[in-house]
Amino acid sequence: MLDLSFIRQNPEQVKEGLARKRVELDLNALLALDEQHRQMLVEVEQLRHERKKLSEEVGQRKRQGHDADDLMTQSRGVGEQIAKKEEALGELGSRIKNELLKIPNIPHSEIPTGGASANEVAREWGEIPSFDFEPQDHVQLGEALDILDMPRAAKISGSGFVCYKGMGARLERALISFMLDLHCREHGYTEIFPPLLVNTDSMTGTGQLPKMKEDMYKVEEEDLYLIPTAEVPVTNLHRDEILEEAQLPVYYHAFTPCFRREAGSYGAHVRGMTRVHQFNKVELVKFVKPGESYAELESLVGNAEKVLELLGLPYRRVVLASGDLSFAAAKCYDLEAWAAGCKQWLEVSSCSNFEDFQARRAGIRFKPAGGGKPRFVHTLNGSGVATARTLIALIENYQQADGTIRIPEVLQPYLDGLTEIQPAG
Repeated sequence: MLDLSFIRQNPEQVKEGLARKRVELDLNALLALDEQHRQMLVEVEQLRHERKKLSEEVGQRKRQGHDADDLMTQSRGVGEQIAKKEEALGELGSRIKNELLKIPNIPHSEIPTGGASANEVAREWGEIPSFDFEPQDHVQLGEALDILDMPRAAKISGSGFVCYKGMGARLERALISFMLDLHCREHGYTEIFPPLLVNTDSMTGTGQLPKMKEDMYKVEEEDLYLIPTAEVPVTNLHRDEILEEAQLPVYYHAFTPCFRREAGSYGAHVRGMTRVHQFNKVELVKFVKPGESYAELESLVGNAEKVLELLGLPYRRVVLASGDLSFAAAKCYDLEAWAAGCKQWLEVSSCSNFEDFQARRAGIRFKPAGGGKPRFVHTLNGSGVATARTLIALIENYQQADGTIRIPEVLQPYLDGLTEIQPAG
């Protein structure tokens, strides 16, 4: 969340940030609550001072052998006023916190202003593959090779699910293992295998709640949600903790399934695994010092790009405009891989800097080495990468005229040296 004192001191800057994110909120109402809260704090302090003076006078009278019943009655009355105002303060504080939780992070000043149409391609890598035949999409290829079974997945769970089969399942597993090994061995991340169910505090800490509640799968009988991304449990590893400055930066990576309701219609262009309710992802999470977070963002997106480059997948890095940013992000890069069969750029990674937005919500701080009050860390995360759309790009870009699929060289060691996927049987 944003620092209330920052909002109080910079209301116009915050309003401008909200406008750039295309969010309509009555910031003046929050500031009015804040003013009421601060005024009541003054009143409570005055009453406490009055009660202290009365207590001193009661003691003085008793030491002098005089009756002090009138002062004691007056002191009890002041105490009752304090109790009522403290209760009101608590209610006001809760209202203010609830309002703060609704306010998104402010976009970085240097990113484009506007919606998705204002997103900017920052760089491109690789060559779009060309074929001397009409390329098929992953659904056609998956059915012909018997490596994807969408109909049976729909029978089991409904639309928006996929069942990997045979070499499809092995290819998915190889892709996950390759990414985990790459980020651990070459990029210096510590591997985490977190819980897939998290509580409300965890979802609130990273900003999924309350804003995106409708997109989450909730276990109604308990205070638990299926994770939409490993960002949630991994970031919350250090919730309500104070780290030592010497511990920073902290790099974690985690493979998990991810679950999203993805409510709504997405049009005829959505086919097969393009948008599903359950998918696998290797997530990268960083906890860093404030002054280093934007350099760390460049490093993070570079780590995700390395995956695509080693797989030989053409991609582009896109700077998201202010209105296309997530609720919690201050700046975000999307990586989009080219898929030759569906002839689309598919988002396979989002890499974001949240600055201290998540850390403030989750209470994640560090103790400066030179002394002083603990400060909030900056948190970052990025997909390194999501497998469903990456697998689409792999299957479609590496297809051959006879319907077989070449296996990228970096994945072959994970598949017993196999060089291509052929029809089963």
